[in-house]
Amino acid sequence: MGSRLSLLTVHAHPDDESSKGAGTVSLYASQGVRTTLVCCTGGEEGDILNPAMDLPEVRDRLGDVRRDELATAAKIIGYDEVVMLGYRDSGMPDSEANTHPEAFANAPLDEAVGRLVEVIRREQPQVVVTYGDDQQGYPHPDHLRVHDITLPAFELAADPDAYPELGDPWQTSKLYYTMWSRARVVAMHEKFLELGLESPFGEDWFKRPSQEQRITTSVSLSGRHADVRGEALRAHATQVDPTSPFWFGLPPEVMREVHPYDDYELARSLVDSTIPEDDLFAGLR
Repeated sequence: MGSRLSLLTVHAHPDDESSKGAGTVSLYASQGVRTTLVCCTGGEEGDILNPAMDLPEVRDRLGDVRRDELATAAKIIGYDEVVMLGYRDSGMPDSEANTHPEAFANAPLDEAVGRLVEVIRREQPQVVVTYGDDQQGYPHPDHLRVHDITLPAFELAADPDAYPELGDPWQTSKLYYTMWSRARVVAMHEKFLELGLESPFGEDWFKRPSQEQRITTSVSLSGRHADVRGEALRAHATQVDPTSPFWFGLPPEVMREVHPYDDYELARSLVDSTIPEDDLFAGLR
């Protein structure tokens, strides 16, 4: 194990790092943990959801704009390094972008796993965070592919016979899946109603299968670490409408108290820790 704690997160597109676990990364960065973001695609197929940014000069260079937004958001969150895995956004399911030869979803699995293995061996994280195996709520091809490459990369990075040209073997100790808690949705919905506001969470939200029972780990957030998700999302000006009630409908001081946690499932572990956990580095400190 390296002398410094290290956390590596694997995300699909620019803005995913802000909506999923940004507070956790901010918290650990403030504690001196090295934090690395792997972003698998450039987000070229993202819709411009902010009307103020829906301009010809933005549409014509959306990939470059999204990478600039990512750099700003990563700095707000506190990432030490951003690694672009180098693939193209695959687009939504059944879209024309799915057929692009450079799309992440079309990349040879062995090649994509190798790229991630190289980053893991170089960064030597004790903890890797990725997406889970059940993505019924949002089955985007790139999100599915993130899961598909991270699990074998977690194992093969430690195998001296796998990708020997990509650095010395490194055994990561823990692998987590990001989770969207049903308790968070319920708490936010009820707070909207309590304040006399229209909730963005309609009936369809509560028809989705709950994965609450799979949550093993909840990282408590307060102060700036609770606010950083909103700050980082605003940096993604093309993808996030600053008037969106989903992200910004509740005042920050209310959001801090509604569900002040980031939730995860511990998917792989080579160390002993007691479930439920309140720390991704439980058993490692």
